Amino acid sequence: MSSKYIQNCGCLFTCFFFPIYFKRCTTNIEEKNLTIISEFHLRGFSEDPDLQPTLFGLFLSMYLVTVLGNLLVILAVISDPHLHTPMYFFLSNLSLADICFISTTIPKMLTNIQTHSRVISYVGCLTQMSLFVIFACMDDLLLTVMAYDRFMAICHPLHYPVIMNLHLCGFLVLVSLLFSLFESQLHILIALEFTRFTEVEISNFFCDPIQVLSLSCYNNFSGNMIKYFLGAIYGFLPVLGILLSYYEIVSSILKIPSLSGKYKAFSACGSHLSVVCLFYGTGIGAYLGSAVSSSPKKDVVSSVIYSVVTPMLNPFIYSLRNKDIKNALRRLLSRTV
Repeated sequence: MSSKYIQNCGCLFTCFFFPIYFKRCTTNIEEKNLTIISEFHLRGFSEDPDLQPTLFGLFLSMYLVTVLGNLLVILAVISDPHLHTPMYFFLSNLSLADICFISTTIPKMLTNIQTHSRVISYVGCLTQMSLFVIFACMDDLLLTVMAYDRFMAICHPLHYPVIMNLHLCGFLVLVSLLFSLFESQLHILIALEFTRFTEVEISNFFCDPIQVLSLSCYNNFSGNMIKYFLGAIYGFLPVLGILLSYYEIVSSILKIPSLSGKYKAFSACGSHLSVVCLFYGTGIGAYLGSAVSSSPKKDVVSSVIYSVVTPMLNPFIYSLRNKDIKNALRRLLSRTV
């Protein structure tokens, strides 16, 4: 294996959770080859002008479906008193984070298609990168909080209403937001140190933090320490929390004597487990593909699946697998009509 492959795989787990990826400066890159830039060029999906209207319509449709689907989930939770529970409180916050998540990338891409321009300013790129990190981390941390909620509901049902009260739920969402803002600010503070870059073209349709920061030559001990610290806080710990929660959940479900009881307990966390697998599965696929393959087009497609398709499918997973959500949506639509 090449050293580059080993380095990429070693940073894979860290990169997936959006910490900082530092590209090593090769010995043949001299200071004079680094340039001060004020804008970046984003990679598009196709150079063919005949395909631009099709791409515009496709991504506009996906964006509208995502926003509408997640808004319906939020409205259903707010309007139905039966859904005023911790589980659906976290779900509504996840839907809001998904709307913001996809809104950081798709509108700019649609504007670029319409204006036939792929240029994004340095400030605009840092802003997009910051917002992307915030809402990606919110998704990550909210899924972890929801796993804890399912653990309490299944493993400690008698204590669940007391422990998972409104104050704790609000506190957990607030902590998730603060941690996401903290990571975003770390990205920005380090990105602001970069005024010279090896290239101006980003091999993606948006300012992916990993690719933006990899364009600069930054490699020192403190930088690597920050990288692995962020990987542990925002990568290893959330995944560990989810795995431990589901380990206890599965253990408790197996102790239930009746088959119907096991099915009911599993169905209570089936939707969340599906979203977790979708979120982490597409994320790992996107960043594993970029670590193994050097094809820019494949990287763009993987990013679309992770950052566009995943938030679009989340409301459908919850609405199709959850009778409470479906009933709430029917009552909401009937009142509207």
